[in-house]
Amino acid sequence: MKVLRCRDAGFDCEHEIRAENEEDVLQQAAEHAQAVHDVDVTPELVEQVKSLIREE
Repeated sequence: MKVLRCRDAGFDCEHEIRAENEEDVLQQAAEHAQAVHDVDVTPELVEQVKSLIREE
């Protein structure tokens, strides 16, 4: 299981994303970033977020 914590990306947010693979985590993270934090998801941001995904 892969996990990404929004707080690890620098947001004051307790949201956690859990998925079986990195692609699903990134998809959910992009949707959350746009909907909740009004962040434009760029290729550079995706690369930064990839480094924050942990194995659980």
